[in-house]
Amino acid sequence: MKFGGSTIGEDGACIDKIIERISSKIEGENKVVGVFSAPLIRYRDKISSMTDVAIHIGKNYAQSNPIEIDVLREVYENIASNSLSQGYHKKFSDEINKFHKEVIISLKQTAENRRFVDVTRSRTLAYSGEIPMSYLMDYILKSKDIRSDHARLEQWPIITDDNFEAANFLIEESREKSKHFYELIEKNSVVTIGGFIGKTIDGLETTYERGGSDRSAADVAILLNENYKAELDFEKDNAVFSADPKIVKKELDSIKFLSYNEARLAGMFGMKILDPLAIKEIENNNMDIPIVITNMNNPSNTTTISKISADQSDILVKIVTGKRNCAIVRMESIAASHLLASLESDKQYHDFLKLSPYKKEGIEITRILFLDGDYVRRNEHHFKAYYSKAEVVYERGVVTLIGDNMWKMPRIASTTSSTVGEHGINILNLDAQEETSRILIIVDDSKVADGIRAIHDKRIKIDRDGV
Repeated sequence: MKFGGSTIGEDGACIDKIIERISSKIEGENKVVGVFSAPLIRYRDKISSMTDVAIHIGKNYAQSNPIEIDVLREVYENIASNSLSQGYHKKFSDEINKFHKEVIISLKQTAENRRFVDVTRSRTLAYSGEIPMSYLMDYILKSKDIRSDHARLEQWPIITDDNFEAANFLIEESREKSKHFYELIEKNSVVTIGGFIGKTIDGLETTYERGGSDRSAADVAILLNENYKAELDFEKDNAVFSADPKIVKKELDSIKFLSYNEARLAGMFGMKILDPLAIKEIENNNMDIPIVITNMNNPSNTTTISKISADQSDILVKIVTGKRNCAIVRMESIAASHLLASLESDKQYHDFLKLSPYKKEGIEITRILFLDGDYVRRNEHHFKAYYSKAEVVYERGVVTLIGDNMWKMPRIASTTSSTVGEHGINILNLDAQEETSRILIIVDDSKVADGIRAIHDKRIKIDRDGV
């Protein structure tokens, strides 16, 4: 069971609900590994993730501007005071003091080196975020007379390479280091572990990319799937809807079933279902682990994600979603193939898609849609090293329809494009590929929400009446 910052709540406001959800799981023959993100706190009159606060503090130290750091421990002390029995409160106080000393040491190193990077950054985030949260949750469970324990950082089961800020899971090395983790699971009903954090073979702390606690949960399930029947349960504020409810306010459908492919695409294009790399991790290890997205406040409301969707309904277009702040890079196709190979193999970067190529003066040009325009801005010089004439267009948005069986729907691409046009939205590019059941509509960055609303409204009519 993975619990993100929003399900933990500001200052741990939702911990009682978490205990209730875990208790309901272990009533049968189930064992639970609880994967925890960093909590939310109010910082400078704004609700923020503890990870964001730690990054803000670390960057200030790197600029020789040390600021107050007590905030990195106070939330845990407050939760502990309200939730732990006296004995466990003393044990946790000893732990949080130890963690805070590690944070102080790391921030001193940051100030000396004037850089908040690599293991110094990872160590600061680990000891101020997910690690104390997972230890604290274990002591809270113990205080509720639930047989539990926590994964200790000294015997961490998630082993990664040494790409400290965007680490990659090493499955064989993790299996070799998981003996203690397996023993904890055998002895207890619940084991808690911090998400987002890994360790190198040499024992140095690493982190995944932002949102990496989802990957941690997937990695735990991969490790356990050999000896147990593993299921991933992502506890959230809602299950999956047919569009982002912040954008589309009416006629939203609850989506009960998704395939890995559908969920991965939806995640790439802005739906906060789960990190697409968590699904990629499972697929790369040739596993089919059931994933359930659960509305924590209404646990009967779920979305089930599997390798092949169990959906028996006639709904062909399941989700309409979109992403702002994209960029399109155009370059000669041979150069593009070398660039993309470098991004995927060397930098382990996957947040892009190849669009249909075209020819210009007899030369094939590849168009690459990057879903993070800021990444392109930071690395434009790297792209042009592969092709000096590379063209980059910023401030693009993309709207997409999600559904493995969309190809069965006649004229779906033309109907979609005309719908967008009818709402006065200029289509800058449309890319439809039957083999991936994918339709991408490139629009001005500011028109993404309008495009989602227009297509979602049409989606209701399409699935109800046919095209």
